[in-house]
Order: sequence, then C-alpha cells, then structure tokens
Amino acid sequence: MSEILILFYSRHGATAELARLIARGVEEVEGCTARLRTVPEVSPVCEAVADSIPEQGAPYASLDDLKCCAGLALGSPSRFGNMAAPLKHFLDSTTPLWLSGALVGKPAALFTSSATLHGGQESTLLSMMLPLLHHGMLITGLPYTQPALHHTQGGGSPYGASHHAGDDGHRAVDKEEKQLCLALGRRLAETARKLAT
Repeated sequence: MSEILILFYSRHGATAELARLIARGVEEVEGCTARLRTVPEVSPVCEAVADSIPEQGAPYASLDDLKCCAGLALGSPSRFGNMAAPLKHFLDSTTPLWLSGALVGKPAALFTSSATLHGGQESTLLSMMLPLLHHGMLITGLPYTQPALHHTQGGGSPYGASHHAGDDGHRAVDKEEKQLCLALGRRLAETARKLAT
C-alpha cells in the first residue's frame, strides 16, 4: 500500500475540510491510503509546548510521517498571501530530512483556503511549494484537463486545490472546489503509484 500524507494546518476548519476531501480522492486509487496529520499552534511570544495529542481532529505530524510517506499533500490557510506560521514552523524542523535526502523524488501537491476570493490563494500555494522544491519533491498541480478548473467561481488553480471560505469562514466547499480536491488527491496517489513501479 502506498501511504499519502495529508499534512495541514487549519484554524477554523475550512482547510481541514479540503484535507478530508483530498484524502477521499487518494483513497479512490487502488492500493493507496491517506494519513491525515496536522501541526500544533505556535506562540507569538515563545515556542509553546502543546500536548502531544490534540484534543480533536488529526494527530500531530512527525518527521517519520514525512519520511515514510509515498507522497505529500500540504495545506494551509492563506495568511497575507503566505502559509500560516504553524505549518512554516513545522517545515523549518525538517532539516534532518533535507540532509538525508529522504523526500527527494516523492510527489507533492498543495491546497489552501482564504476568507476572500482573491485573498492570496495562488501565492500561498507557491509559498508552500518552495520548501518542497528544496527537498527535491516533484510538484503535481491540477491540469486544465480538469473541467472544474474552467468553471470554478470559487477556488482552484493549476497550482493546487483551494477554497473561498468567506469572511466568516463558513462558506461551504462548492461543487467545483470539491471536484478539484478529489481530483488532486487522485492525481497525487496515481503519481505516487507510478513512481513506485
């Protein structure tokens, strides 16, 4: 079985919903399973010590989750056109994997959500792409052969899946955004399987 890591940070739940949809897409591919993992909050004053197990939702990620995965879907809400600090903090801890080359050649995909339609979704996806390229990962986006990419009125781009969550964070994932999340999960899992053969 090829295990695809869906690693994300979600403050209000929109990015977590995208993670679950991408995981569904992964598991539509025979021989692939999805592992959902999140990262803890960080303190603006000093490094906070979080419980090792979150009160709810996905467990916290470890470097072993990354090392052992066959592929990675990385997600964050947009924070001023960039990934959120907790995800960046976790990625900054991956130097041992970079030194060993543990992620070289593995496929990766990206996803994000934002409060406003033009709230920096594409730049957030690009910001998450940079450390993955330094790790030697292979970025799998969404090609325009996905019909929903031509019709979306919310999120979605060739850089990855995205969602317009609304100012209050409660706008539901629409039909096209859902289709693109499922497609991204399938594409990532299919790529991981092909690379494994």
